[in-house]
Amino acid sequence: MFGIGMPELIVILVVALIIIGPKKLPDLAKSLGKGLAEFRHATDDVKESLNVDQIKDEVDDFKDSVLYGKKKQEPESNDRKAENETEESVDKGLE
Repeated sequence: MFGIGMPELIVILVVALIIIGPKKLPDLAKSLGKGLAEFRHATDDVKESLNVDQIKDEVDDFKDSVLYGKKKQEPESNDRKAENETEESVDKGLE
């Protein structure tokens, strides 16, 4: 976690306990936790509104098409395979 080991973390907590005091330290930790949770929620909302995952997938597809000259093939579902097999068998029967 940020390159902070256990001994450094203990020193930071002891200094915070001395400076802030034992009565206000839990309130400070609680408000810090709420602030971090709100920040995380806000960043998730921004990511969702920007469709970061969808844009990343599109960029990857574009990169593949430029580098390899083709788009990534999506695997066919079992339903689509069954439809293709049925169409092929009907076509063979008509010939």
